[in-house]
Amino acid sequence: MGKLTLILGGARSGKSSFAEARAREIAGESVLYVATSEAKDEEMEMRVAKHRAARPPAWGTLEAPRSVAQAIRQARSGAKVILVDCVTFLVSNHLITAAGPEDDPFDDPSADPFDEKIEAGVAAEVEALAALAQETGADMLVVSNEVGLGLVPAYALGRAYRDILGRANQILARHADEVYLLVAGLPMRVK
Repeated sequence: MGKLTLILGGARSGKSSFAEARAREIAGESVLYVATSEAKDEEMEMRVAKHRAARPPAWGTLEAPRSVAQAIRQARSGAKVILVDCVTFLVSNHLITAAGPEDDPFDDPSADPFDEKIEAGVAAEVEALAALAQETGADMLVVSNEVGLGLVPAYALGRAYRDILGRANQILARHADEVYLLVAGLPMRVK
């Protein structure tokens, strides 16, 4: 049975670097890196390219912006470690997809983007990841942003995003064998 580790931190806290180092330490080159981001503009394309170049070439890569557990099952990689980076983008993908191709969720900051179906979809995603960690023999490292320590966002979409991601992190932490919080590149074991 695999072990689930949740790695939290703020933006640029070092959480991805810590997760990658842990993956190398545990499994060497037997790692499946699961990327949840979608490169929808030039700046994101450059970020994705930089992340790809920094990873060991022997690591497998799976791009799964949604239905992550299902995509991992279908990949059947046999890797000793599955590194999911990150839940932060997964929640964003759900919110953007729910807005629809014609809607701009940033167009009307007073609109209420919170929909219980979106949160239920995210909760189902993270529950499926936790279940997969129990089923597989691979260790699973899941990276996510800790967004509950900052200011309350001034607009509804930001508040919905913060709330849904916070609840997703709570679900993962409840199921996790270990939880780390990264602050300024320093890992603190929380669980």
